[in-house]
Amino acid sequence: MSRSRLWPIRSEQRSEHLIGQKVLINLLQGSSMDLVLNFADSHFFTPFVYPTSWPEDEPLRQIIGLLVVTNLGAAVLYLGLGALSYFFIFDHNFMKHPQFLENQVRREIKYAITSLPWISIPTVALFFAEVRGYSKLYDNVSESPLGWPGLIFSMFSFLFFTDMCIYWIHRFLHHKLIYKHFHKPHHIWKVPTPFASHAFHPVDGFLQGLPYHIYPFLFPLQKVLYLGLYVFVNIWTISIHDGDYRVPRVMEKFINGAAHHTDHHLFFDYNYGQYFTLWDRLGGSYRHPSALMGKGPLDFIKNLKSSSAGHANGKEE
Repeated sequence: MSRSRLWPIRSEQRSEHLIGQKVLINLLQGSSMDLVLNFADSHFFTPFVYPTSWPEDEPLRQIIGLLVVTNLGAAVLYLGLGALSYFFIFDHNFMKHPQFLENQVRREIKYAITSLPWISIPTVALFFAEVRGYSKLYDNVSESPLGWPGLIFSMFSFLFFTDMCIYWIHRFLHHKLIYKHFHKPHHIWKVPTPFASHAFHPVDGFLQGLPYHIYPFLFPLQKVLYLGLYVFVNIWTISIHDGDYRVPRVMEKFINGAAHHTDHHLFFDYNYGQYFTLWDRLGGSYRHPSALMGKGPLDFIKNLKSSSAGHANGKEE
């Protein structure tokens, strides 16, 4: 075959190769989950699990990898952060409350661990869309529409957007036609521990987590910041169930902390918000925390002890 006949073929092959490289680059720039998935591929999946002949950007492989990474990551975050909070922050005197259930901690953990794999299925579908490049996630600050100010703004807009969405989703889940089917299991824990933070019905858990995943499809967000925010929301979710009511006094009316969320568990129709009290105030569902007025669960336990002690002293007399 002549050299002139070979040239078009080689040129076409080079073009296909370049196109393939561009597609791969676009895929690898798709989401923050690709950072996690690439790390898992290079350090675990490729050398130890998958055959080297199976391309890392092959869709089925990505889905399987995302399922594994998502489930392991969720379990580690939940159990690890939950344990730290339970042993070092949570006041175990809460367990003396009359509404604290028998074997509650074990039941919370069991319910959460059972639900997380089901929650991961639709979540992985969204992660997969991110990895395939359908989101607005970007790598470098230079890609931000507004540079560093845009990066900082996106952090606050993420919190505002997700807080707003979760408020309305949470309130929807309290509708009488919906509540008993999906949200009621989370309200079994009247006096929650940090392990109640993820103890949701799978539908409930996915719906309340949905705003975090929708945001990067609607608005630009830097990948590492997205991962950081994802970890933060898990920490926050645990923190509002840990019974630590300490909030700077000036922030008590604005931050939806553990005291606010404890009242949500106890009184049901109040304080639906996630981080802030804004939407509860606008929606007429705000309740100033009982614990900040000396009427919280720990105060109830102290009063029980006092009345029991007084009753015992009365008998002795």
